[in-house]
Amino acid sequence: MQRHEFSFEIDATPDEVWQVFHGPKPRVMEHGDVRIEVLHPGADGGNGLVRHCHFRVPKYLLSGGRAKSWEWLTELDPPKRWRYDAIGKPLWSEPTGITELEDLGDGRTRVHFTETYHVFNPIMRRLLERRVHDFISKDNDVLMKQGVEAGLKALRRPRD
Repeated sequence: MQRHEFSFEIDATPDEVWQVFHGPKPRVMEHGDVRIEVLHPGADGGNGLVRHCHFRVPKYLLSGGRAKSWEWLTELDPPKRWRYDAIGKPLWSEPTGITELEDLGDGRTRVHFTETYHVFNPIMRRLLERRVHDFISKDNDVLMKQGVEAGLKALRRPRD
């Protein structure tokens, strides 16, 4: 099993960061090479939300350099923490991600993200799990921070 962790600080309260991730949004979102389609909005502020994600993977997986995952939010503790569980392919896997929002005071938040990645097939796990997970997660810290910053900008934009 692979594990990837990172943290970053942002000029926003935990409530604002929570809104970026769990507030109203379109059914389809695109950010760079990532496309996310919300299949079911969930209940109770997003618990049970189901999304279908498309993202890049190494071409040696023979999938045209694209992968898919089906993710669902399984634990929400607004505005502090949430967890997703997923099934991914073409390298059949079980990723799990946990995001925690730490209130630093003075309108600042530290965002902590942890993802584990487990490939089902023991042979593929031994041969490819680390390489594929490293590829998938190499830019997560930068992309997540950029996404939060863009979301905050949109959230704070005056409405006409």
